Amino acid sequence: MRGVRCINDVRTQGEVLEGGRVVDDERAVIARVRAGDVEAYAVLMRAFTGLALRAARALGAGADAEDVVQQAFFKAYCALGKFRDDSSFKPWLLAIVANETRNTVRSAVRQRSVVGREATLIEAEPLIPETTDPAVAAVHDERRTALLAALEELGEEHRLVVTYRYLLEMDEAETAEALGWPRGTVKSRLNRALRKLKRILPAELDPREGGDEHE
Repeated sequence: MRGVRCINDVRTQGEVLEGGRVVDDERAVIARVRAGDVEAYAVLMRAFTGLALRAARALGAGADAEDVVQQAFFKAYCALGKFRDDSSFKPWLLAIVANETRNTVRSAVRQRSVVGREATLIEAEPLIPETTDPAVAAVHDERRTALLAALEELGEEHRLVVTYRYLLEMDEAETAEALGWPRGTVKSRLNRALRKLKRILPAELDPREGGDEHE
């Protein structure tokens, strides 16, 4: 990639923006990075680190999530020359995060328990406001715990598609891009996964908010 050197101090550059900035024009920022502006990459890091951590934890990285995300950002930086201008950075980055998580879990030869995955997901999710009705909060916690337990009973592909669509709240197009699947495959695998979850979960704990997924 012309103008971009693959360096090892990406985290240092990212910390410059700890005060907070958002990506107003993603394509313009990526163009700056490609032109050699390393600090511009910090804009992307600041915007997507939280989501990347949440994805890594949801997919089983656990205590290694920060290392996984750091490595994913580094690899994404090195691979920006392969990034398509008509693509969105978020699903592209999350595909790298998912791959890094998979490699980390396999290399450690371990399987995260439902309890461990639940704990790390709680760290990544917004806290329930104190003003929330305790009954509502209890249902929220029960629903999340039951969903995570049920996900453990699914195969990897079905677990991934449900995680992206419902735990990471990505739309169908973003999910397809992140997983590298055609949208039709996303839809069909999601439908099969939801049918399996329906057999496992009580009806009121169905992950679909509006029941908008159909064959």
